[in-house]
Amino acid sequence: MIGAPFVTPDQPSAAEAIAQLREELFLFDDWMDRYQFIIELGQSLPAYPDALKTDDRLVPGCQSRVWLEPIQDGDKLYFAGASDAAIVGGLVALLLHVYSGRTPDEIRATPANFLKDWGLIGALSGNRGNGVAAMAERIQRFASRTEAG
Repeated sequence: MIGAPFVTPDQPSAAEAIAQLREELFLFDDWMDRYQFIIELGQSLPAYPDALKTDDRLVPGCQSRVWLEPIQDGDKLYFAGASDAAIVGGLVALLLHVYSGRTPDEIRATPANFLKDWGLIGALSGNRGNGVAAMAERIQRFASRTEAG
């Protein structure tokens, strides 16, 4: 069983994780409250070890420093992640709740369009929006390099 710092899914599929996150995010009427929800999501991530905060784990294209670490267990990929900025840490958590603990096929079949559909990309600064896209792309690349079980 995979443990900290890797995120284990609460939902049985990426689609169900997206649906749950959307429902929780849109309980709030304005973006300030949604941002607070996202920040709290990031604070709930398992602690990311300092030993993994290396340059080779940094996600290029992010305004803040973001580290991602994949591990394969059987036919599933699990991810650990962190950022040095609170809102970005929440965005990392959002992506990991969707993608961690899924098969490479499911990850590849689940583009991060939901972020744009929710208006999240448009609500962020241009640099942060690009950073979220870079994180999602990095996760997709990990899945593309991994053969299922």
